Amino acid sequence: MDKKLYKLMNWPRIESIVYSEEDHPSEILGAHKVSGGILIQTYHPGAKDVYIYDKASNTEYRMELVDEEGFFAILLPQKAVKEYTYSVVYKDHTEKEIIDPYLFKTTVTKKDLERFHGGIHYEAYQKFGAHITEINGVKGTEFVVWAPNAIRVSVVGDFNHWDGRIHQMERLWDGEVFSLFVPELSDNELYKFEVKMKNGLTVLKADPFSRCQQVRPYTASITQSNSEFKWTDDKYLTEREKKNYHMMPMNILEVYLTSFGKKEDGSFMNYQEMTEPLIAKLKERGATHVEFMPVMEHPLDESLGYQVLGYYAPTSRFGTPDDFKALINSLHKEGIGVILDWVPSHFPKDACGLGYFDGTALYHCEDPRKGEQPEWGTYVFDYGRKEVSNYLIANGLYWVEEFHADGIRFDAVSSMLYLDYGRRNGEWVANIYGGNENLEAAEFIKHFNSILHKKYKGVITIAEEASAWPMVTGELNEGGLGFDFKWNSGWKNDFYEYISYDPYFRSHHHNELTFSMIYQYCENFILPFSHDDVLLDKMPGTYDEKIANLKASYVYQMTHPGKKLNFMGNDSVTEDFVKDLNALYLSEKALYEWDALPEGFEWINNIASKENILVFLRKNKTDTVLVVLNFANKKYEQYKVGVPFEGKYKEIFCSDDEAYGGKGIRNKRVKTSKKEEADTREDSITIDIAPLTAHIFKCERAATPSTKSVKKTTAKKPVSKKNLKAELELKYMQAEESIAKGSERIKE
Repeated sequence: MDKKLYKLMNWPRIESIVYSEEDHPSEILGAHKVSGGILIQTYHPGAKDVYIYDKASNTEYRMELVDEEGFFAILLPQKAVKEYTYSVVYKDHTEKEIIDPYLFKTTVTKKDLERFHGGIHYEAYQKFGAHITEINGVKGTEFVVWAPNAIRVSVVGDFNHWDGRIHQMERLWDGEVFSLFVPELSDNELYKFEVKMKNGLTVLKADPFSRCQQVRPYTASITQSNSEFKWTDDKYLTEREKKNYHMMPMNILEVYLTSFGKKEDGSFMNYQEMTEPLIAKLKERGATHVEFMPVMEHPLDESLGYQVLGYYAPTSRFGTPDDFKALINSLHKEGIGVILDWVPSHFPKDACGLGYFDGTALYHCEDPRKGEQPEWGTYVFDYGRKEVSNYLIANGLYWVEEFHADGIRFDAVSSMLYLDYGRRNGEWVANIYGGNENLEAAEFIKHFNSILHKKYKGVITIAEEASAWPMVTGELNEGGLGFDFKWNSGWKNDFYEYISYDPYFRSHHHNELTFSMIYQYCENFILPFSHDDVLLDKMPGTYDEKIANLKASYVYQMTHPGKKLNFMGNDSVTEDFVKDLNALYLSEKALYEWDALPEGFEWINNIASKENILVFLRKNKTDTVLVVLNFANKKYEQYKVGVPFEGKYKEIFCSDDEAYGGKGIRNKRVKTSKKEEADTREDSITIDIAPLTAHIFKCERAATPSTKSVKKTTAKKPVSKKNLKAELELKYMQAEESIAKGSERIKE
């Protein structure tokens, strides 16, 4: 070796390159100005010879082998070298032209990293991950990853034979983020990050920001070109900004694409292939929205998508990210909103995932009492770490910005909010005040809802939250969490409990039908018949009785205050019935316009526990609907029902209709009210009520007032929800006290 070149060699740093323990490779590799010229060093494991071609002088030089492992160097007697390439000859006599990746500086700025570490880089996905771009006129892919405790990070893939020695990444000035630009690397390339930990072990990790991943059981990330998809839903997005969902019908169909898109041979439809049958299903079902169970990449079908591996990647089971965009675009053109299930609550322990990403508990807490969810065998996100919070907030915003999602439904919010969720005594750590509330998780939720609603008017967030945490849908400036809607799990669980009993025993559980109205106006609720339960399996009796129970259950859901959600498989045995019921829901404004106001609901009879009957009104400013529900397996003839005013009452829906497989016990003639007291009302009608059936009547006030003396009443002006806050909280507290004391009224 030339003596002058020998003296320029930094042998300890060369050894760190050869043994792949270098986190600042650009300080050694590439071109560097030294005394006597330009020193160029490169490392190509398995190379026999390396030639460097200087474009400026149109000259090729043979480099000297400095280390037999494949480290080459040359000293060029010139002042500068701007553009050059390597011609690498390997021991198997193959040759390859390579542009030096250490010629290029990262596009990540100090401001990017300051915002990321501060938890406010809401477009972090535009910098982190793999991005096909152009630097200094050269096309390639820049890789950026957060791994503060790693000794070294390399990007590996088919393009470098998965050899972590070749593309060792540069630790940036913050000391925590690594970056490398790989020239001439384009789309559809498999890759992972090879992370060398402080204990000397190396692991292969999928890119946390990957926008595309392999179909399970494989787990590599895939480079993707910038999307060329052309959206045509501008009109829909403009109209979305003006919507007041609290006064609109919301009929959500929950869809699991792995089931919906599976063909008879076990293969899957493409996202775009699903478009036509999915839209037909949604329209037939009268759905205003579709809620996709997690489409983020997940390795296990049995998890239903709730153990996410690729938070930024729509699953490749059904095609590319642009294919998924095309599906959403088509749904928007049909006026159908898209809600995405999102899992910021926990993540799986797969070796290639977020767990111990850099050898430490980077995305979760090291202490298993806080960092693990024992019920599910998963890790819990460390919401108090700003980079983790930023990762999740940017992720939720990504699905709205890049895929035009209309809503984000948070999964398992209770597990986020409570430190003792799913844990026994001694298995959890209290917060700084000694309580079981996860204060960092609550702050993360507020932060997300604040930013999302600020950036995207008309986009909603929904909480699957099953506890009594206050003001889940409350305003942020009043101490609430800021969600638009909350699943009413209490209503669902109470009803499931009630309906599972034989009708003979239901009278002892009547309160489970009525209790939901005590707290109905404390939150903005969605009533879920979700994928968690097969509704028909909960019904007692013969098959026909199960179907009758099921139909009555659907009517109870559709007429109870709150927005609606049903799983795609729940209505398979009663499709015509569900189709007509949903059409009725969409056409009758009284069933949804005043969902959020107490004036939109009124009990007629909620104490007929022995008969298993409920009677109530749904109202808006102009219309009134009377609902009669019979959960007894018994027919009632000439049953007297109190009505709100003198007038005519026309049955507009009956779940026992022969068209739905019933016996046809209906009230076909319009009922005219009589001045006969019933249910504390001055007017009443008599009707026939079929067993296990729901009857719905449209109420029409009499055109001419009765000549008899009737006490005049003045309709109250609807009170805003905000003004009712204190009153509702008081009512809720009184109800709780009443239950605790064993109130006979509640027990009825």
